[in-house]
Amino acid sequence: MTAPSPPRRVLFVCLGNIVRSPLAEALFRHYAQQRGLAQRYEADSAGTGGWHVGEGPDPRMVRVAARHGLHYDHRARQFHPRDFERFDLILVMDYDNWAHLMALAGGEPRYQRKIRFLREFDPQGGPRAEVPDPYYGGLEGFERVYAVIDRSVQGLLDALEQGRVPLDEAQSAAPGEAEA
Repeated sequence: MTAPSPPRRVLFVCLGNIVRSPLAEALFRHYAQQRGLAQRYEADSAGTGGWHVGEGPDPRMVRVAARHGLHYDHRARQFHPRDFERFDLILVMDYDNWAHLMALAGGEPRYQRKIRFLREFDPQGGPRAEVPDPYYGGLEGFERVYAVIDRSVQGLLDALEQGRVPLDEAQSAAPGEAEA
């Protein structure tokens, strides 16, 4: 009898860790639980900036999520270089997040390969599509971002379960580079 595999660890990263990445984490956990996959994955989120550390999620996104039946709580934290070791896959929301993490990876290929764009898994997204930041807009922007993250997270879980994203071999190419 073989021992069960340890859970695969997934980290979602945005700028301040109060809007996009905690929502992605909550939706990932929700869908993993709903699909009976909760034991296979662990999820967390972080921000590239540290100015919101310790704060809860943005109340506007919490309200939008609640309208969709998702209730979550979170305390913001900043990405730390040790996260490269702790997580198997790191999903960024936009190019700035990607560039920041690539710089922190310091040219280390095994870290760079872990960094992917979340919208790669959105059927309406693409290889380097970004999740827009609704922070300075109205509630309609939060609704749109909720829909984008919801589609992307479901697509990510599908890809993981179908073996299209082997976590040990996650690859990250520079934006604009052709996919192999």
